[in-house]
Amino acid sequence: MTATRLTTILAATLLAAPLAAQEEVNGLKTPAAFESISDETERSVAIFEEMLVVFQHPRCMNCHPAGDTPLQGDDMQPHQPPVVRGASDFGAPGMRCNTCHGAENVAYTTGEGSIPGHEPWQLAPIETAWVGKSPAEICAQIQDEERNRGKTMAELHEHNAEDGLVGWGWHPGEGRTPVPGTQEVFGQLTQAWIDTGAACPQG
Repeated sequence: MTATRLTTILAATLLAAPLAAQEEVNGLKTPAAFESISDETERSVAIFEEMLVVFQHPRCMNCHPAGDTPLQGDDMQPHQPPVVRGASDFGAPGMRCNTCHGAENVAYTTGEGSIPGHEPWQLAPIETAWVGKSPAEICAQIQDEERNRGKTMAELHEHNAEDGLVGWGWHPGEGRTPVPGTQEVFGQLTQAWIDTGAACPQG
C-alpha cells in the first residue's frame, strides 16, 4: 500500500469517527479528553473548566454583562450606539433590541462586518451576569435556581445544547470570532459535567 493511499484511508477514518471518540473539535475539548481522569470530582472540575472556554468567550460574555449596557466586539467594549437593558432585557421603550437586530445576521452593504441577529435578541438576565465573575462564581451561579431563572440541571443542559441564541455564538456573522467548538460539543460537556457531579473549581 502506498503512503498516499494510507494517508487517504487514515484521513477518511478520522472524518468518519464519531464525535464522542474525538478529543477536540474546533478548539474545544470533548468529554472523551477527560476520560483518563480517574477521580470523578477532579474530572467534573476539569470538564467545567473546559466549558469556561465558551462561557468566558466574548460572544457569550458580551450578552452577560455585569451592568445594564451590553458589550460588543472581541475587546468587549460598550455597545454603540448606546443602549440599555430595559425592564425586560429587550432594551428601553423606543429603542428595543429588535430595532436594529433582526431574525438573522445581516452583512453590511458597504465595508466589512455585519449586524448580528436572532429571534429573540436580548440581554441575558442580570442575575446571570458573568463579567467580572471568577470560574467558581460562574459555576455556582448557573446551578442556583434563584439566579438561573429556575432552571433544573436538565433544563440547563437543554439550554446549552439546544437554545438558538446560545447557538448563535458559533454562527455570529461576518466580522466576529465564533466560539470554539460546536454547540453539540458544548452540550456534551454540560451533560458530562452534570453526570460527574457538577463540581465547581475552587476560588
